[in-house]
Formats: sequence, structure tokens, C-alpha cells
Amino acid sequence: MERSSDKCPRCGKSSLVLDGTGSEYYCAECGLVIKEKITDTGPEWRSFSGDEKGDRRRVGVPTSIAIHDMGLATVIGGQNKDASGRLLSGSMKSTVERMRTWDRRSQVHESADRNLRQAFSELGRYADKLTVSEAVTEKAAYFYRKALERNLVRGRSITTIMAASLYAACRDCQVPRTLKDVAAVSNVKKKDLARSYRLLHREMDFQMPVADAARCVSGIASRANVSERTQRRAREILFRAKETGITAGKDPMGLAASALYVACTLEGDMKTQKDVAEAAKVTEVTIRNRYKGLREALGI
Repeated sequence: MERSSDKCPRCGKSSLVLDGTGSEYYCAECGLVIKEKITDTGPEWRSFSGDEKGDRRRVGVPTSIAIHDMGLATVIGGQNKDASGRLLSGSMKSTVERMRTWDRRSQVHESADRNLRQAFSELGRYADKLTVSEAVTEKAAYFYRKALERNLVRGRSITTIMAASLYAACRDCQVPRTLKDVAAVSNVKKKDLARSYRLLHREMDFQMPVADAARCVSGIASRANVSERTQRRAREILFRAKETGITAGKDPMGLAASALYVACTLEGDMKTQKDVAEAAKVTEVTIRNRYKGLREALGI
């Protein structure tokens, strides 16, 4: 879509084009991008008949199990206007206000709904602080709903069970987040969080994949300011160590930190054990022990 009224600041020609597919506003002559990542404010349409010329209905908010009502509740708007845009009368305003009040009450009239509303409100904050994906958030909501169905939340803290569900979702999706990370953002003691996670694992009987230490390398390297070449060397060391079987039963974060320290010594990246230990949030003793084991097993 061309907009001839505007001119390009570089070439001065009136040939600016709005690309709806790439969400960019650029000049067709010199290629200068004026604006990018433009939000499309137009309506979204979905054809239910399989034909573009068929019946098209407005798409609503997608359903999500991370919302207490899965996004299917009704919402009465706050504007005191009718469908034509005219202001409501005084008597009708009070009637609509009562409708809004009962609509809000009807959404959380059961204890389970109030429980889910509080839990998922906290889940949103935790997921934002940990910067996890929407898939992890949905998985955590699934674990919490299952725990609520089996009465595992009764008599226990909602915050602790929600944090344990989020940690379980990170483990299940193989996202490198430790107990310390989840405990820090949820303001829950690590001991209580670990106990709640073991409860979920025992009662719900879900199988967690084995944590891969190579996934933890990038996070540690970013905090320790280690080069990309050293990171690749650390992953190679971990791959060789996994083939020999010496990684079984080891803490993935400590193992990744030790492999990164070995790679730093081999690549000449001047990092001390203290630097790597602080970036990985493990002790220097752990790095020394794993460091000796890796060098002896791999002959480095």
C-alpha cells in the first residue's frame, strides 16, 4: 500500500510503502525502512467454511489454561453507552452497574475459582521474572490444575505449590531454571519448594527428562562474559563427558560451570573459578571437584 503524501527523508521521493506482511514502512526507491514492527490495528478474520468468500466471524481472545476461566468468561464494558453510542439514562446506568457487579461475582463464586485466580496471577509474575516462554507457563498451569483436582493444594500454600508447578514445567520443557531461581522470584524457601516439588512428582507420577548440562552453558557464559568460542568448546567437553558416562547423577549447573572453566583454561580465556562459580551460583569446591573429574576422564 503506497502512501504518496509522505516523502522519504533520504531520497526525498514520495514512494513510501506500507508492507502489511513484514510490518514495515519503507521507501520503494532507496529501501530505507522508516518504521518497523508496526502493530496491525485492523480486524482479524477467520473463515469457518473453508472458503475466503464464506461466512467470516470475528476472532476473540484465544483460550488458555493459564487463565482461571480459560478466557471464556463474559466481560461487560465500563462505558455507559449503548450500541449506538448514546449515553445511558440514570436508571439504566444503575441497572448496568448491578449487572457488572454480579458478572464479576459469578466468575469466582466457588473456592476453586478463587484459588485458580490467585495462583495464576502469581504465575504470571513468576514467568515474567524468569523470562520463560508461554509453553512453560501453560505447562505450569496444567500441573497446578492437576494438583488442585487431587486435593494436593488443600492445607498447603498456594504460592509454594504454584512455584513447584512452575519448576516442574521448566524441568519438563528442559528450560534451565534451578530451584534457587524459582525460589528467588517466588519468595519461597528452597527447602519448602523442593518438598512441594517432590510431592507433585510422587503423587502425580509424571516422568521428567534428564537435565542436559549443555543447555546451562549459555546462561553461565552470558553472566561471566565468556566468548562464543569458549562456549562451543565447553559443549564439546560436555558431549564427550556424556558419552563416557561420567555425567550421570551430577548437578547439571555445576557440571556446566566446570566444563566452561575447563574450556576457559584451554582457550586462554582469563576467568577464575570464583568468576564462573558466581555466574553459575555454585560453590568453588563444586567446580574444583568436577574440574578434576573431567580432566582425568577425558585426558585433557
